[in-house]
Amino acid sequence: MAGWLLKVSSVATAVVASSGFYLYNNKQLDPNDISLVRFGRAAATTAVISYDYMTSLKHVEYGSEEYWALKSQVHRRSAERLRNLCCANRGTFIKVGQHLGALDYLLPEEYTSTLKVLHSRAPQSTMEEIQQVIREDLGKELSDLFISFNEKPQGAASLAQVHKAVLHDGRTVAVKVQHPKVQTQSSKDIVVMEVLLNMVHWLFPDFAFMWLVEEAKRNMPVELDFLNEGRNAEKVAAMLAHFPWLKVPKIHWDLSTRRILTMDFAEGGQVNDRDYMRRHSINVNEISQNLGKMYSEMIFVHGFVHCDPHPGNVLVRRCPNTKKTEIVLLDHGLYQILLPDFRLNYCRLWQSLIKGDLNGIERYSRRLGAGDLYPLFACVLTARSWTSVNAGIGNTPVTHSEDVEIRSNAALYLPQISDLLNRVPRQMLLLLKTNDLLRGIETTLQTRAASSSFINMSRCCTRAVARHKRSTAQSRARRLQITMSESLTLWQISLYELFLWVKGSTLGGWVGSLLSCLHYTH
Repeated sequence: MAGWLLKVSSVATAVVASSGFYLYNNKQLDPNDISLVRFGRAAATTAVISYDYMTSLKHVEYGSEEYWALKSQVHRRSAERLRNLCCANRGTFIKVGQHLGALDYLLPEEYTSTLKVLHSRAPQSTMEEIQQVIREDLGKELSDLFISFNEKPQGAASLAQVHKAVLHDGRTVAVKVQHPKVQTQSSKDIVVMEVLLNMVHWLFPDFAFMWLVEEAKRNMPVELDFLNEGRNAEKVAAMLAHFPWLKVPKIHWDLSTRRILTMDFAEGGQVNDRDYMRRHSINVNEISQNLGKMYSEMIFVHGFVHCDPHPGNVLVRRCPNTKKTEIVLLDHGLYQILLPDFRLNYCRLWQSLIKGDLNGIERYSRRLGAGDLYPLFACVLTARSWTSVNAGIGNTPVTHSEDVEIRSNAALYLPQISDLLNRVPRQMLLLLKTNDLLRGIETTLQTRAASSSFINMSRCCTRAVARHKRSTAQSRARRLQITMSESLTLWQISLYELFLWVKGSTLGGWVGSLLSCLHYTH
């Protein structure tokens, strides 16, 4: 088998080399435009990674210290090869690599830490390419549309890049322009990934990551339609209009197409930039709490979820007029619409997880497709140990040792995790990615142990379940009873929140000291 992989690697390398020689003599062609070159790179990388895993661990005793140290080295080498492949093939490969880099508690740390850099290693299109896309889609030259247009992009992502520009009426806008070759390459790239992942699964049966290709097939066409992104932005802005601290840039439809999206320009620092927050006197706890409110509302109440909250898409700032802290939500290309039954089962599962209701955890995990793997599902969903899940994650603080335990178990249970991800509904996959990205932000802000996130979840779950019960109630008396029960529960949650605030305040410290003194004197 190793010999066969070596042959595949040699053939793939020969394909890339011969294609490179041909392209050297035909300078008008870009190697990235040739499907054979892109496939050759991917096949060669896959073969080398597979060969490394098959041979490096062959003569080492499983479970020994040497085995785990060597396996970590293989993980690191393989992750670097995968990162280099994504940077070379760009486009869809970078998008999938970014997705993998966000799966902190599903993949070994060597992979996630190595692939995370892809958020800052996205390709840039040339100014000539940007002008050509604008010319083709809007039918005008840059000078006809804008007073000024910054040639250096504000940011470059896997599918597009954003330029700052000024309209003729003086308004400053952000112009998101799609990389010109992404549309034609994406469908071919997904086929390449599907073939190679099937090959890896045949060699390593425990490796079952076909869900990744299925997600790319489903989501890529949606993300490449910028008009859909504009509609999503307007929908979420209207849906969450009751949050005055949330800002979604206004879309300029007359300057937007499937490949171009023009919106109001938004200043701010990335949500994980603690130095920026310190310089601008922005309270990290307030930001973390508001982020939790926003996503709890999206997931549990509305079932319309922004699924790409990596730090570059969530900005924080002080409003120049009101001086209040605001969150700016960007990049609305990828949203998940949760089916009502799925959303309600998900609500009830989180209520059970917060309280430590093991019967509820099993019942609703099974309803969400986890089957007998429900304990693993609970741990993956919360990134907490089974011990913490048993006690109720709302009652047990996060510790560093628990995080280390979770990471170690992720490597040990990779086959079972792969099986679980192939079982659960497709809607769950983007929610898991969203959870991991939000947890990463909380970890950076050092607010992950805060109880506010569970309080927000509890409120939204209570409202969502009550609304569902009211919609199915047969009488006015029953609806009134549900509303009163909802109000009582929300009041209890607010009372508990007040208790936590007093406990953590200066007043709470004084009261605690006074009670200690009284106890000591008696």
